Amino acid sequence: MAFLQEKNKLIYVNGGETVQVEPWGENSFRVRATKTAKVSEEDWALLPGKACDAKITVEENTASIVNGKIKAVFNEFGWLSYYNQKGETLLEEFWRVNDGGEKTSALAVFGREFRSIIGSSDYKIKLRFEGRDEEKIYGLGQRQERQLNMKGCSVELAQRNSQASVPFALSNLGYGILWNNPAIGNVTFANNVTIWEADCSEHIDIWITAGDTPAEIEEAYATATGKTPMMPDFATGFWQCKLRYTTQEQLLEVAREYKRRELPISVIVCDFFHWTEQGEWKFDPEFWPDPKAMVDELKEMGIELMVSIWPTVDVNSENYEEMRELGYLVRSERATPTNMNFMGNEVFYDAMNPAARKYVWEKAKKNYYSYGIKVFWLDEAEPDYMFHYDFDNFRYYNGPAVKVSNFYPFEYAKTFFEGMEAEGQENILNLIRCVWAGSQRYGTLLWSGDVHSTFECLRRQFAAGLNTGISGIPWWTTDIGGFTGGDIHDPKFHELLVRWFQFGLFCPVTRLHGFRLPIDFNISDAAKMFNEPFGSGAENELWSYGEDVYEMLKTCTMTREALRPYVKEQMRAAHEKGTPVIRPLFYDFPDQKVCWDINDEYMFGPDILVAPVLYEGMRKRSVYLPEGKKWKCVNTGKTYEGGTIAECDAPLDTIPVFTTNGMEFEFVR
Repeated sequence: MAFLQEKNKLIYVNGGETVQVEPWGENSFRVRATKTAKVSEEDWALLPGKACDAKITVEENTASIVNGKIKAVFNEFGWLSYYNQKGETLLEEFWRVNDGGEKTSALAVFGREFRSIIGSSDYKIKLRFEGRDEEKIYGLGQRQERQLNMKGCSVELAQRNSQASVPFALSNLGYGILWNNPAIGNVTFANNVTIWEADCSEHIDIWITAGDTPAEIEEAYATATGKTPMMPDFATGFWQCKLRYTTQEQLLEVAREYKRRELPISVIVCDFFHWTEQGEWKFDPEFWPDPKAMVDELKEMGIELMVSIWPTVDVNSENYEEMRELGYLVRSERATPTNMNFMGNEVFYDAMNPAARKYVWEKAKKNYYSYGIKVFWLDEAEPDYMFHYDFDNFRYYNGPAVKVSNFYPFEYAKTFFEGMEAEGQENILNLIRCVWAGSQRYGTLLWSGDVHSTFECLRRQFAAGLNTGISGIPWWTTDIGGFTGGDIHDPKFHELLVRWFQFGLFCPVTRLHGFRLPIDFNISDAAKMFNEPFGSGAENELWSYGEDVYEMLKTCTMTREALRPYVKEQMRAAHEKGTPVIRPLFYDFPDQKVCWDINDEYMFGPDILVAPVLYEGMRKRSVYLPEGKKWKCVNTGKTYEGGTIAECDAPLDTIPVFTTNGMEFEFVR
């Protein structure tokens, strides 16, 4: 066993393993461990670390390194522990081995485990930490789970439709940790042990920071992985979308109707299968004869057009053979060469390949961007292998999917961000269905995928959105009303839609979308579903649900319009500091223990507390108001002292909302 110091790095070498600890920004370390010949230089989610002065101490059998508020210590057996500036334990590696130490055991369970994969230079890797009964964990990206606190959960580290795996966790014990590894894996936050796993990798790579508040931790994480651009002004308004507008004239007529009714609208969406073929990235001229005229008319109305992009290339596409020959497509290791079968036989373009990214952007630039389309909907970003997530069967430019697949949405977003940036565009924003750590710096607005139209799903979106913000992705939205299962004539769906819209009003982006029922054809009739001029779901505009619902949805959109200056302030905080736009109460009130346990309220910026109605039939609810502030109910005008519980009426047209710090607004009815 040996401890070495190389400039500001503390290195441990023993039995073929190398562990390297170095400062990576203020109060933060990057820790890499491997049993290969060389420590990886791949940064993955991380930006280059800010130079920091570290204090390194090497003694006969132990060593330590201090960087501001965080300290890492190797004990005499080579296991690592982390402490804050007060000497309090943040994390300590879990080990139960016969080493003569205080945790000596015959179990032979190692804190850092590299298990060889036969026939490969890679390992199945585990990193274990001691469990803490009092710990609470938040983040981990977007999960379709009811839990806001992830302690006690087992979490898959893989990308799926509606699941965006961002392996960053914030602890109430005063640290944040990033598992900087894009391999497929898992993390378990059990009471006895925390285990991070990679199914196929060569290295352990973590970034860890210490902070006195969640805000300090989040800001350090944003500095380490990048900050989101400033959200463009148009994006803070209302977005109109449905599956799907099938012709240019149909889409334009919806936009004109919004204007006739004097309803606010900032974005309207041209959804999928507007194209000639998957992988050709251009409008079908039969149904979209003059895209430039369409874009121009929308801009005259103050509306941006967003166009759906899929990363799929059909074998019948005019680009398929060329892309296959050039190695621009994701490869299958066995069986069929296609990755997906949805309205054809498709292969995903390989976004890990820089040349493939350039190729796809050039097509989009010619066929969309040149018409003035400046915002894209990057669908299928996981990528989605249509329920068959056999990661060991796919290979990318930079390795097998099981080893690097979680990085795909990061590179997919980069395809369009870098292309648009090269054209001189600023404040870039693109909607995307999946992200990874660091995706925020490429202007990604995550939405929560194809979720179902139920109150249970609405409750899952609440936790998904808040944990996404804690995971360093400030821009998040959801399909208001859910994507599938909502019948526009069903009063039960009307209730759900209104409650979902009230929640969406206080999200970073307010966007109505869905595949509404009833549809006037058999869903198995694929040709009619996507290729006939009006093959789409039922209507999904504000006025599609009857006059009573219309008035309630109109109130939401008009109120959002009035709140846009406030929303812009929150977007500036996200851009400059990495502050989540929506966040759990503990973010603003970390010293109040009760705020770490509240899972049905949240802050929309620092001045608005939102208590959404998340259950069918609920017409009253209790709202906890944090200590140290005075709170004003927006609906009644009544003022409350902090540290109290307000009993609020919540008829269908009302969502309980409170303001503080002198913030004033009213629902526009």
